[in-house]
Amino acid sequence: MANQDDKFKKVISHAKEYGYVFQSSEIYDGLSAVYDYAQNGAELKKNIRDYWWKAMVQMNENIVGIDAAIFMHPTTWKASGHVDAFNDPLIDNKDSKKRYRADVLIEDYCAKIEVKIDKEVKKAEKRFGDSFNKDEFVSTNGRVVGYQEKINTILSRMARSLESEDLADVKLLIEELEIADPLTGSKNWTDVKQFNLMFGTKLGASAETAMDLYLRPETAQGIFVNFLNVQKTGRMKIPFGIAQTGKAFRNEIVARQFIFRMREFEQMEMQFFIKPGTQGEWYKHWKEHRMKWHLSLGMGEDNYRFHDHEKLAHYADAAADIEFKFPFGFKELEGIHSRTDFDLKAHEEHSGKKLQYFDHEENKSYTPYVLETSIGLDRMFLAVFSNALQEEELENGTTRTVLKLPSVLAPVKAAILPLVKKDGLPEIAREIVGELKWDFNVIYDEKDAVGRRYRRQDANGTPFCITVDHDTKEDKMVTIRHRDTMEQQRVKIEELRTIIKEEVDVRSWLMKMK
Repeated sequence: MANQDDKFKKVISHAKEYGYVFQSSEIYDGLSAVYDYAQNGAELKKNIRDYWWKAMVQMNENIVGIDAAIFMHPTTWKASGHVDAFNDPLIDNKDSKKRYRADVLIEDYCAKIEVKIDKEVKKAEKRFGDSFNKDEFVSTNGRVVGYQEKINTILSRMARSLESEDLADVKLLIEELEIADPLTGSKNWTDVKQFNLMFGTKLGASAETAMDLYLRPETAQGIFVNFLNVQKTGRMKIPFGIAQTGKAFRNEIVARQFIFRMREFEQMEMQFFIKPGTQGEWYKHWKEHRMKWHLSLGMGEDNYRFHDHEKLAHYADAAADIEFKFPFGFKELEGIHSRTDFDLKAHEEHSGKKLQYFDHEENKSYTPYVLETSIGLDRMFLAVFSNALQEEELENGTTRTVLKLPSVLAPVKAAILPLVKKDGLPEIAREIVGELKWDFNVIYDEKDAVGRRYRRQDANGTPFCITVDHDTKEDKMVTIRHRDTMEQQRVKIEELRTIIKEEVDVRSWLMKMK
């Protein structure tokens, strides 16, 4: 775990040092679990959002996007079940006075067993070399199988207890596993209680007449209440989808792990409306399709896995997470849920308005079923950023810190560097910036020796450095350096646009999904 912690600390400090993520209102000592995206972070976040939107909305004729308001009529949250059932199980440690999510304590206990499994696999990999078959080893090695069975038993029991709201058993499980307070090692726990996660606010000019409102805890309900409006105005035929990205708010008790779990965060969701009975095939389709989107970014197949839910929400008939290997282990990045007709029926009942689809082919009305894909933009940011941050040993014995962001997502696509600050080189470099900025986010950088500038751009994730030297005045050529390989080549100034476009173009990256 120490190694994981060190890596995660490096991610957090690098994010601040290079202008990606700052603590919110830091000059006032900040707010816990609230973060600001800095100049590079805002660009990376926008690029991830665009990459998702293009794949989800632009590339699908039957999916459209909306942008619903954060404030919604309070009955929305009654209908959706959030008022009555949007709770987390809480437990306090009597000695440290710290509050924890009971389910997270148990999941973290299981994560430690997973680390043991990883160690066994790595030992065996060393021992058997090229002939090593990981799948076979994991399914036949006695020790690994035992660890896995222990994890499964613990998580199944927790899921059953939470499902039946047997909070006493959740506490019993924590005691049986001898789970201690991570800070103090104390095992002196209170009972487990439920805590509602919605933020309340008021709408109205005076306290007497103000209406109680909530900040939305998810973006999905804005899609459901607009189902009929979108279907009619867009003349949409089933199957069709409605997508949106936007802020959601949860009063997380144990918001932690940097931007992984925050109180104010952004979601990218798509609700796909389908004919009842077809949910099995669409569930399979969207699981495969969404995994392809993730893999198109080239962050390594081994870093992803599916986790099928044993504990299903009351409205779902199937659910899976796409989990990513963060510096603190495999955690949920995206959820794919078969939600049946729960949402539209609930809103129909609470609003008294009919939310049905008339199927001309079948000549009848029905309430569509819904297949949901929902990904946290901030989590995706953390996945991309933490995976990209690498320390490399170079041939000359030195190391370099490089942020190998997928170039389609990189905030700055190229840095233009005059070799020296005289002899007309800055003017040529400025001209190149002026030409390229129409198509790409590029910057001009003249401070320090050129080697140090290369290192700075490597650490910032910039895919290309373009150096203007004295020969440029004669031959109209520049040196372009590639971040990942550090290879350099002389190219004509007029070729720059084509070279950069080939590397950063959304089309060539998304084509990998085909």
